[in-house]
Amino acid sequence: MNLVLASASPRRREILSTLGLEFTVCTADADETCELSDPGARVEAISLRKCLAVQELLEARGELMPDTVILASDTLVTLDGVFLGKPADEADARRMLRMLQGRSHAVASGLAIWKDGRTVAAHELTQVTFAPMTEEEIGIYVSTGESFGKAGAYAVQGYASRYIAGIRGDYFNVVGLPVRRLYETMRDGFGMTL
Repeated sequence: MNLVLASASPRRREILSTLGLEFTVCTADADETCELSDPGARVEAISLRKCLAVQELLEARGELMPDTVILASDTLVTLDGVFLGKPADEADARRMLRMLQGRSHAVASGLAIWKDGRTVAAHELTQVTFAPMTEEEIGIYVSTGESFGKAGAYAVQGYASRYIAGIRGDYFNVVGLPVRRLYETMRDGFGMTL
């Protein structure tokens, strides 16, 4: 299997490496806007766009091999019907963390896998509960810089772990790649295992 990760996310690379998988990384421009209101459908649609953009790029370069498998993923945080993507700046990160603190929210990660001209998409939902945070704690956390480039303005595997009161579901989903769903999708969709 020639696995291609269609993501620049260091967290996704780390998860695949931890699983002992060999892979290359290839990214391509893909429209990440989406009007779908269902979190699962939204991350699946964006993952599919990313996956197909890399497939087209590899095909155009003549780098699409018979054993190529392309994996793309997208993650978002949702609270009360509001999607929280990556914060634009420090004020936006503080705003998001104020919304999340002391409450539970959903993390949706989608994935899309391309192989032999066929694509299968899936998603996973995980509930995360933040402990209450003071304004000072929010400020300290944002000052670490960890909020940036992360959906919902936090990284569950980093400094933010001290504020996480509970997780119901797949921890790796919150990090950015739902491992169990990936395994099931490859097994059931393509007859492959990790």
